[in-house]
Amino acid sequence: MSRALAAFTGLAIGDALGMPTQSMPREAIQARYGVLTGFEPGPADQPIAPGMAAGSITDDTEQAVLVARLLIAGDGHVDAHRLAADLLAWEEDMRRRGSLDLLGPSTKAAVSAVAAGESLERAGRFGTTNGAAMRITPVGIAHGVDDLPSLVDSVVEASWVTHNTGVALSGAAAVAAAVSAGIAGATVAEATKIAAEAAGLASGRGNWIAAGDVGTRLAWASEVVEDLPPGEAADTIYRLVGTSVATQESVPAAFAVLAVHPDDPWRACLLAASLGGDCDTIAAIVGAIAGACHGDDAFPDEAVRTIHAVNDLPLAGLTAELLALRG
Repeated sequence: MSRALAAFTGLAIGDALGMPTQSMPREAIQARYGVLTGFEPGPADQPIAPGMAAGSITDDTEQAVLVARLLIAGDGHVDAHRLAADLLAWEEDMRRRGSLDLLGPSTKAAVSAVAAGESLERAGRFGTTNGAAMRITPVGIAHGVDDLPSLVDSVVEASWVTHNTGVALSGAAAVAAAVSAGIAGATVAEATKIAAEAAGLASGRGNWIAAGDVGTRLAWASEVVEDLPPGEAADTIYRLVGTSVATQESVPAAFAVLAVHPDDPWRACLLAASLGGDCDTIAAIVGAIAGACHGDDAFPDEAVRTIHAVNDLPLAGLTAELLALRG
């Protein structure tokens, strides 16, 4: 239970750390914060989250909770029709709350197409961004990694309606496999190897899109930064690996951050949230994998208390039900 709960909690912590810096250039983040040392409020000039309280989560955690509930309701399976409908309903609720943190480009296009009458099979055929990877942690909690092809099948089932391309499914499979491996006792390095294998299995699923191979890139990115000091590693990740919403950039970027701080989940999340680009999603992925690999002691108690004080998150209950599916 402790590793699984740390994975879900780590996702929320990384997400909240990256809330004030998301979609900002690295230079602006460095000028304002250097490397983050904790939760910050959304500044007035934040393009997506202006004025949000320090410790507030974003779409990454909220959509992961949505997927968790669908998995539980479906006894380990995600119904594609319900996923599309629930994502649209979630966005409407976000609009009512005045949030600018809405559906990402691939998810928005797919669920809008379904709402307009497009078939589920065609809706996600152009989805290449990291929306599937950012919300896939519950699948990694609910499914064991000992049968990797079965885990990849579960990832595809939870993702294809919005992200039915080999590159997006590879990224989601890498994250889910790393989380699942961590829960089973893997180190960050071991989880990274399993993630690359899962990405390879998923790369042939869905529609082909010209993009860098996720499994190859995440292994390469981890090696590139392995011996670099954190500041130089962060610059390398931002400028060479990439931190955009493209799956083939942001997922390898997360694994590169984990290679910089494999034994310190908190510092890994702080570094990820300070990168620039889609750094709330990158930090959320980092937090989920690092939490799974380290368990109870992954994050400072104060950080965990802040996440729960600021957000209404039923993570313990959801995690217990997801683990019951895994069992």
